[in-house]
Amino acid sequence: MFSPSSSRGIAGRRYFPVFAAAAALAAATVHAPVAAQGTAFPVKPMRMIVPFGAGGASDFVARVIAPRLADALGQPMVIENRAGAGGNVGMEFAARSAPDGYTVFLGNVGTLAINPHVYGPALKMDPLKEFAPVGLVSETTTMLLVHPSLPVQSVKELLAFVRARPGQLNYASAGAGSLSHLQMEMLAQQSGLKIVHIPYKGGAGQAVTDVVAGHVTITLQTLTSVIAFAQSGKLRPLAVTTAKRLEQFPAVPTLREQGLDIVSTSWQGLLVPAGTPTDVVKRLHAAINQSLPVPEVRERFATGATDVLLSASPQEFGDFMRVESARWAKVVREAGVKLD
Repeated sequence: MFSPSSSRGIAGRRYFPVFAAAAALAAATVHAPVAAQGTAFPVKPMRMIVPFGAGGASDFVARVIAPRLADALGQPMVIENRAGAGGNVGMEFAARSAPDGYTVFLGNVGTLAINPHVYGPALKMDPLKEFAPVGLVSETTTMLLVHPSLPVQSVKELLAFVRARPGQLNYASAGAGSLSHLQMEMLAQQSGLKIVHIPYKGGAGQAVTDVVAGHVTITLQTLTSVIAFAQSGKLRPLAVTTAKRLEQFPAVPTLREQGLDIVSTSWQGLLVPAGTPTDVVKRLHAAINQSLPVPEVRERFATGATDVLLSASPQEFGDFMRVESARWAKVVREAGVKLD
């Protein structure tokens, strides 16, 4: 899998040597004021479009990084939450904003790599064409969990249990076409499971609540949504979707360790409308890599089970998005998922 550079390498937790340039760039620029690296941009306040409501995972990331970027750029950065249609409302608004760098968009794996394939023509835009990538900023792992009443202690036992009861068991997702839905579809495709999908329109919150209550028995959600229940024993974690085990859950293996070729996280990055001047894009990218790989940001992110994730250049982020888009297009196609 294409894996961008992560500041978790700086923290000594995980390291992607192929893309180590991002870490080197961050270290070289962390004490250098961005204002000295380019033109007069920016000369007025900026805004960050978040395509989901306040209090969610994207809003959490935005409220951590916006003040840091504002300090690095020397101008205020206002967060605008524009929710609706799985993030499409905010994404379309941002794409049609002036291409001058003063409107940045906080996109994620759902809006940028999944929605174009599950919404199809209804989306009316191609984010790979209508945005200029700036840089990755964060990622959150996802975790496979079951209700403690389910008599399984591992993924191998879960697969055997479900196969013996085709179509009788169910899983909760954050909604049709969501990352949690498609990750489970990927798991089902690889393991030949027949399992019932229960989508929740309210997102991960209600889905996780119903699994904790035992109304649904299985879920695969971002760690941000389930960490408290996994730590308290109200849900039993069976696997994580990262390439390596997590420090918080050293006894929980990865899906890859258990024979499934699945490495997938919920990542987020900043973009600007296509046509934004290259020097402005570079300036914004430098601000990201200067201001985010620092202890204060990592500590704030850790409270939401999130990590800093950087790209060495805007082009690397663009390449990463294309790989992710192609990957999820295949899962969507094979699962037959379509939304209007």
